[in-house]
Amino acid sequence: MENFIVSARKYRPSTFQSVVGQHALTTTLKNAIKSNHLAHAYLFCGPRGVGKTTCARIFAKTINCEHLTSDFEACNECESCKSFNEQRSYNIHELDAASNNGVDDIRTLIEQVRIPPQIGKYSVYIVDEVHMLSQGAFNAFLKTLEEPPAHAIFILATTEKHKIIPTILSRCQIYDFNRITVADTVKHLQYVAQNEGVTVDVNGLNVIAQKSDGGMRDALSIFDQLVSFCGNNITYQGVIDNLNVLDYEYYFRLTKHFLSGNVTQSLLILNEIINKGFEAHHFVTGLSSHFRDLLVCKDPETIELLEVGADIGQRYQKQAIDCSSDFLFNALKISNDCDLDYRISKNKRLLVELMLIRLCQLPDKKKTIIDDEKPSIEKINVDKTITSPKLNDKSAEIKNAPESISKPVVKIEEKKKQENTTDSIVTHQRPVSISITQKQKPVAETLLLNEPNPETTYNTMEDFGDDDFFNAWKDFGKTIPDQVRVVSFLQNYRPAKLNDGEYEIEVSNVIQENEMRKMMPDILLHLRRQLRNANININIRLNEDNDSLRTTSPEERYKQLIEKNPVLEKLRKNLQMEID
Repeated sequence: MENFIVSARKYRPSTFQSVVGQHALTTTLKNAIKSNHLAHAYLFCGPRGVGKTTCARIFAKTINCEHLTSDFEACNECESCKSFNEQRSYNIHELDAASNNGVDDIRTLIEQVRIPPQIGKYSVYIVDEVHMLSQGAFNAFLKTLEEPPAHAIFILATTEKHKIIPTILSRCQIYDFNRITVADTVKHLQYVAQNEGVTVDVNGLNVIAQKSDGGMRDALSIFDQLVSFCGNNITYQGVIDNLNVLDYEYYFRLTKHFLSGNVTQSLLILNEIINKGFEAHHFVTGLSSHFRDLLVCKDPETIELLEVGADIGQRYQKQAIDCSSDFLFNALKISNDCDLDYRISKNKRLLVELMLIRLCQLPDKKKTIIDDEKPSIEKINVDKTITSPKLNDKSAEIKNAPESISKPVVKIEEKKKQENTTDSIVTHQRPVSISITQKQKPVAETLLLNEPNPETTYNTMEDFGDDDFFNAWKDFGKTIPDQVRVVSFLQNYRPAKLNDGEYEIEVSNVIQENEMRKMMPDILLHLRRQLRNANININIRLNEDNDSLRTTSPEERYKQLIEKNPVLEKLRKNLQMEID
């Protein structure tokens, strides 16, 4: 029986051309070989499974090849290439820094660097997971890395570049590897499936590519797993069953129920998903991604951001037509809020069910707004018809009109007789225009028109004292008892009076400024109603001189601490601590 070799090893690239998804980096390395501009130290950074170690090996083999091809690839025929392919080359040395991370291991490596290569020009030292080296090992490595022998080239590989000390970074050429896109992963998986004689559904390959999160090694491992599960015919249903992935069909059905406001069916689908063993948080994140995909389908320019198969992509485009942009914006906000609150919630299922109920109510809210506006327009049309001068018999029309229509007209006529008509009163008694382009009233006027007696309130701006203002300012905190931090802020900060009705409040940082701006409409509404004055306004000013609360980097904050207490630097060096 032939020994099985996993696809991640069997289809590991052996040339620059066969590397998937890193065209810019491979081109740069080939040009460096072509022009003979080779650095003595390289640092390959990027996520797992994107080709860092693979490119390091290909680069090491190519620079020692005796007969390069026309496109500067290794020939795989010379003695150097054969020894590399058969894993018996003495020119290439690999060190796993995860298990050899001490000072003694680096000293052994430094001793090996002195030995020149037996075949070829260069001795290449590949240090994988270099971020795992200890502080002492890094320091022992510095001198050799900066001035190695002419025949030595170091290639360091890491998934966490931020853990490497700056003195190492400054001695290397840094290459950042990208995550492999879904399209490139699907294309490579199709090539592997064709060579292995496996029939596979493209939609299933898209699920594999998304599950691998940009790592080709993970994608090939999942492919081997599915071959063991499905045999030589991998279907979409087999992929989602084996990988425990929620089917797109659930999200399409739920969105249809959201648009129709069907709360019952939405809750039943959630119960079905939970009974199948899926975690509710996983469902919430998947639903957010579904709304995001629908949103990108609304615009032809962003539809390329949709990373699904062709068949499912058509379903997304079809359902995106039924969903308005406002619905998708609000749905994304509701699902994102649920995602943020999920960890701290004690009744997680109830939180998700409330999210579904709120999503089902989104179309109803829009319908309610339209229904509320429509009667007002009809009433204005009727009023306009009744008071029109073109009617031959005004008294007969008013007499025969319904009571709900005739009364407001009589009331307006009586007020005109009893009161001296001023411009402000006429403005409020005049029927509202039915033009779509009508300008909105000022905020202060709109707020006070909602009072029990809007005409009196608007014409009478009552005076108030400073004590009245600050008492009303503190009383606002009682309306938000759950936000203890905000209440404390309102009690400790007092707005400064600029002139009549104008106040200014000073905040210390950007976070306080953002929170205050969010609450300011509610604060102004409370103050104007309680003090019966529409001219109240509060400005927010950020204290830019407060350097201690500015957003700075960890290094800058550490420097500030050292200036206050120099002993901290000595303590950091003794404990070999890093600034994170």
